[in-house]
This record gives sequence, C-alpha cells and structure tokens, in this order.
Amino acid sequence: MSKLPEEIRGDMRKAKKLEWWTLVGMASVVVVMYFAMGGSQAMKTAFLEDLLGLVPAATFLLAARLEPKEPTERHPFGFVRVNSLAFLASAVVLAAMGFWLLYDGVTALMKGEHPSIGPVTMFGYTFWMGWLMIAALAYSIIIPTILGRLKKPVADNLRDKVLHTDAQMQKADWQTGLAGILGILGIGLGFWWADSAAAALISFSIIADGLKNAHTASAELLDGAPRKLKGSDISPEALRLQKRLRNQWPESTVRVRESGRYMIANVHGIGVPGEIPSLKDLMGEDPTWRLAEINFTPPNCTQEELRD
Repeated sequence: MSKLPEEIRGDMRKAKKLEWWTLVGMASVVVVMYFAMGGSQAMKTAFLEDLLGLVPAATFLLAARLEPKEPTERHPFGFVRVNSLAFLASAVVLAAMGFWLLYDGVTALMKGEHPSIGPVTMFGYTFWMGWLMIAALAYSIIIPTILGRLKKPVADNLRDKVLHTDAQMQKADWQTGLAGILGILGIGLGFWWADSAAAALISFSIIADGLKNAHTASAELLDGAPRKLKGSDISPEALRLQKRLRNQWPESTVRVRESGRYMIANVHGIGVPGEIPSLKDLMGEDPTWRLAEINFTPPNCTQEELRD
C-alpha cells in the first residue's frame, strides 16, 4: 500500500499542482485582504478565514509526500494513514478558529462597537475606503471559487478527504465574501451592527465545517467503516464490497475499515477461503485500487488475535 496505485498517479500529480497553485493564489488573497482590512470586523474575519485556507493545502502536500514512503521499523505498516491524520489536524484548526471568530464577533456586538470607514486617497483620487474593501472581498471570492471547482473532481477520483474538504471550503468562500460585502455596505448605510453580525455569521459556517470534518476524521482513525467524502455516512463503496463478500462467504462476519484512501476487509470465520474472486469481481464498478487488503481469520480466532 505504500506505493500509489498506477490508476491514480495522474490525479495525484494534478492534485499536488492545484495545491501549489492554492498556496500561491490564497497567499495573494491574504495580502490583498490584509492591506484592505481597515477596522472592519467582517473584513478581519474573512481575512483570517482566507489565511486558514492555506492549512488544508499545506497538510495535503505534506501528507502526499509522506504517504508513498516505505515502511520502517517504527512504522511497519507504512504511512498511508497520514492522510487521515492531516484531515483531522486541518479540521481541528478550522473548528478552533471558528469558535474564536464567533467569540470575537459576538463580543464586538455586545460592546456596541461602531466601526467607521473613512476616505482613502490613491493615485490622486479620494474615495470611500469601503469600495476598496468590497473589491478585495470580490477578489477573495474569485480565486478560491475557481480552485475549488478544479479540485472537486480530482478529490473524488483520489477519494481524498483533505483535498475534498479544501475544495468545499473554497467553493463556499462566496458566502464569506458576500457576508463581508453586506457588512461593509451596512456600515456605509449607517447600520453599525451589520459588520459584526456578518463576522459572526461567517464564523458559524467555519465551525460547522470544522466539527463535521473532525467527526469524520476521528471515525476513520478509530478504524471506523469507510465514510463518504462529504458527510459522516458510510461510503456506498464499502457497503457494496461488504455485500459481495457476504454473498461469497455467507457463513462469515465481514468487516470493512478505512486506511487513508484505501479499504481493508476482514472476513472472520473462514479458515480456508478457497478460490478468492478477482478484485474486479469484488469491487464491481467501483475502482479496484480502493481495496488494498482482504484478511481471513478462522472461526476459533480470539478477539485479541483478530485485532492484531
């Protein structure tokens, strides 16, 4: 399992290229947002979310570098689950930052802070700085939306939750940008609370994504059944594989767990499996590379032996 299957090597190269583009593109967004931020709470929240957008890309690239490494004495099963660890790390960071942003926004509302956006002079012209903020927010929408759209099919092909989460976060950035724009316009129209309310609204979206992803990542690291890329439901691929294995060995107990982007099946109660169907027969229309191992254990195998 340490070597990446031939079927997905092209997609992995494309994913790495997209994540390098993400680091460059989102870094430019962060710079633009920083200089246009001013005293707006919504702008600050959007800026920090864009900064967080660098985390999944960085963790994916790190995990992709470690995943193909050969097993070692300390890690005899290789590093294929580093992808799961990266997924959990990015989810925890996302949720923690979301809670902090929510606290910051609600505190500003309770204090009744009245942010003001004054004029700015650039290239000999003086205009309301809110227009500059809105332009920066628009730019912060365009770049991640394009990248997210490009990543989605690649993440589906790789069954990569880190890449899929990254794509979903970026696809949803238009909501953050729109909320920020509404907050800036609200200040311009005299609604002082609109800015902090927009910031709090953005933070709810961040918290929801973080907690949902942390739940899915934890289930995988606890040897749970393979989950869908989006949501915590069991993957249909795993259910179909389990059904085929039960049909092949009806007297057995079948368990399927996830290890990184792969599935490992355990057929308990079978001493000698006889003729084992091909991967194509077991996986059907699903990608054969997903099934990395099938382990058979005899009926008298103890629970301790089964875990080993």
